[in-house]
Amino acid sequence: MRLTRFTDNGLRCLIYLGLSETDPTPAGHIAQMMGMSEDHLVKVVQRLAALGYVRTLRGRGGGIRLARLPEAINIGDVVRATEDNLQLASCFDPEHNDCPIASACLLSCALDSALRAFFAELDRLTLADLLRPRRALSQLIEQQGLSA
Repeated sequence: MRLTRFTDNGLRCLIYLGLSETDPTPAGHIAQMMGMSEDHLVKVVQRLAALGYVRTLRGRGGGIRLARLPEAINIGDVVRATEDNLQLASCFDPEHNDCPIASACLLSCALDSALRAFFAELDRLTLADLLRPRRALSQLIEQQGLSA
């Protein structure tokens, strides 16, 4: 399974905001420091705001900040909410299942079990857990900003 760029950028944005702990940060600054497209990040931030993970503030001094404490942001929930399609194979979708062996095949059961295990692992994590190597993360972000 591969996460979409949308989810990846959403998680990286949350990590950046979790590290910053300051005034609201402009989207352009986050995009530059995290090596992503500002236009794409704006769409990601809109979804994160609608989901209640971030707050956006307009005007002078505006930007983005976390709407919840890092301990209250579950990574499994974020991934579920930002991924549009978690169907690992066509047989997961009864309306578009075109597999001729689906009714007897055990692959869908194995994939479903793997997906449950994937989310069980992510459900154990909060944003606070991802922020633990705080110093190393901050140094890497700073280096990215200097090279951009």
